[in-house]
Amino acid sequence: MRVREVGERALLVEFGGGEEARAFHAEVLRRRAAGALPAVREVVPAARTVLLDGVDEPRALAARIAGWRPEPLHARVEPVVEVPVRYDGPDVAEVAAVWGVAPGEVGRVHAAGEYRVAFCGFAPGFGYLTGLPERYEVPRRATPRTAVPAGSVALAGPYTGVYPRSSPGGWQIVGTTDAVLWDPGREPAALLTPGARVRFVREGV
Repeated sequence: MRVREVGERALLVEFGGGEEARAFHAEVLRRRAAGALPAVREVVPAARTVLLDGVDEPRALAARIAGWRPEPLHARVEPVVEVPVRYDGPDVAEVAAVWGVAPGEVGRVHAAGEYRVAFCGFAPGFGYLTGLPERYEVPRRATPRTAVPAGSVALAGPYTGVYPRSSPGGWQIVGTTDAVLWDPGREPAALLTPGARVRFVREGV
């Protein structure tokens, strides 16, 4: 873990791997909820970093962080967000070929695991979910689509994502969901927030 001052009121905490970053992010949220964290305006997780912005005394907080020993994520018991999915995406056959399974097995394999939102980005409500075993990673499409429908469940590299709205995209689409990923009238607006546990539930089985 490396803690760097960014500007006058922010800290960037860097890690060697994503699992460490996600465990640290969960620890930050836990301490903030318990009132055991100095005022931090914004907490922004990414693949291997966590940005703490709006910190009154960055150096003092950096010294405290150096002594933290966050629990591994698997040691935490948290609610699970279930996302119903129809595994009817246009790239199912291509993904099946990469995995070496029949197309009908793609949904079973993907829905068998539990996922966690590592961080959000790209579009409001779009979460980058980890949890897919390394042997099932797939490359992005060679030619991105100009429009991916809202609710598309897609894969790219180690991540699973669900498109909250229609937008261009190069991920491999394996399914669709009717879940509302982003609703400004909801609190929180995003269905999938950083740190959340997620399960995909196959429909029609």
